[in-house]
Amino acid sequence: MNYLPFALLLVLAPALAVNADDDNDAPLTVNGCVIAEGSQCPGANLRGANLANQDLRKMNLAGADLRDADLRHARLDLANLEKARLQGANLTRASLQQSNLRLADLSHSTLIAIQGWGLFAQGAQFEKADLSAAYLQFARLSGANMHQANLRAADLEMAWLSKTDLQGANLGDANLQEAKFGQSNLAQADLRGARQHYGNFQEANMEGCAGCPETWDK
Repeated sequence: MNYLPFALLLVLAPALAVNADDDNDAPLTVNGCVIAEGSQCPGANLRGANLANQDLRKMNLAGADLRDADLRHARLDLANLEKARLQGANLTRASLQQSNLRLADLSHSTLIAIQGWGLFAQGAQFEKADLSAAYLQFARLSGANMHQANLRAADLEMAWLSKTDLQGANLGDANLQEAKFGQSNLAQADLRGARQHYGNFQEANMEGCAGCPETWDK
């Protein structure tokens, strides 16, 4: 009889270990929003949340508050971030392929070396955001505000930037091959060292731009 408690412990130990593992596998929940692929969290309050390395693919975060959130290395492919607030957020090396950032506010955010192939960001705010070395091939950025944004060494091949405000933006050493800048504002922008082969600058404002094409055949 003296050995019964010890015997019971041996029997229950595996079950307890399984339950502990189940708890560790539970998805992160922030203010009622479950951080998991395909989760529905429109308008969620995730301000300042630590979401680094989290899987947010296909999540509905339309209108969510993600200001100052840590999203480094997060996976946001195909996520809906339309009209989301991401001012000051850190998205360094996050994956945003084909995500929806239409009308989102990413002013003063950090998007260094993001994977943004084919993302949709028409009308979004990127004022003074850091997009250096960002991969943005085929991205839709028409009508976006990229005033004084840092796009140095970014890959914008085949990207749409028509009517985009790039005044004072740094596009030095960027890949702008076949990018579309029709009617964009490139005043005081810096394109020195950028690859511009077959880029379209029709009716763009290039006043005071360093490295912009001197002539453009309309």
